[in-house]
Amino acid sequence: MAELESGNAANRCAIGLDVGGTKIAGGVVTRDGNVQRQRAIPTEPKRGSNKVLADTVALAESLTKDATSCGYEIDGVGLCVPELVDLQGKLISASTVDWRSVCVSSHFSHLAPTFVEADSRAAALGEAIFGAGRPFKSFFFVTIGTGIGSCLVQDGRPYAGARGCAGTLASSSITTVCTECGKVTEPILEELASGPALVARYAQKCVPDETHFSTASSDVRSPSRRTSAEDVLAGAAAGDPIAVEVVESAGIALGATVGLMINVLDPEAVVIGGGLGLAGGLYWNALITSTREHIWSETNRNLPILPAACGVNAGLVGAAAVVWQRKS
Repeated sequence: MAELESGNAANRCAIGLDVGGTKIAGGVVTRDGNVQRQRAIPTEPKRGSNKVLADTVALAESLTKDATSCGYEIDGVGLCVPELVDLQGKLISASTVDWRSVCVSSHFSHLAPTFVEADSRAAALGEAIFGAGRPFKSFFFVTIGTGIGSCLVQDGRPYAGARGCAGTLASSSITTVCTECGKVTEPILEELASGPALVARYAQKCVPDETHFSTASSDVRSPSRRTSAEDVLAGAAAGDPIAVEVVESAGIALGATVGLMINVLDPEAVVIGGGLGLAGGLYWNALITSTREHIWSETNRNLPILPAACGVNAGLVGAAAVVWQRKS
């Protein structure tokens, strides 16, 4: 479904909810893909999955009131999560929230029909209908933030796989054996290239004194203050050599895997989203350069690699689009 039937849909909307590792974003999304009302709250998953679910329901209730007060008729609630979701909409993993034993959609049934989807597939659908994926029959979507996910889109439809497990791009180890010494290493891409990974790797590389910092810019801050991926990216932009090393190596590592996926799938284009994926700067440049270097065939080495046009709203816009796709 590359396009939505418009009909007389000017007053219709869906509530899109994007549960992430850091925040829960929600919006009132009209059928043209525009976000009319938007709110976000912290996820804080360490509080427990029940509290996260209660907060998500409360956010949906608040957005439903917003939609009604603006005169919109609500087609449904779309909820995307940073977990594996099977073909029936049941969560089958618990890396961020453990809702495996919960019928999640039933908690929203008092509001409107509710549909649950994996975040990478929802965001990919949003890009296929409203964003950078619209011109292409096939594209490979990558989202980079608290985690790293992916989705192949063909003819406007995200590919879920036989069990709903497609798109797990960076969570398993990549086992390698050194041919010189025989040492076995098992790096996990998400622990190298995700947002939390930038912070953790930066902290590991910092030394007690700060002799490694450039004094040329007042933007170069002390290690103790680099507590977010944004801080590490800012440090790299300001010339902090440790931040530069961490950010550049992260982009290079992820680019190797994206290049491999291009070799395997041969999509028309790649679309990159997520907060970190859209941050630009050194991370983006290293990712794009590495991706192209790891594409084997000259035929597709110069394929389009595009930022998600829905921006950081790709998840909630895509979640709303799931409603219309499932009801069509």
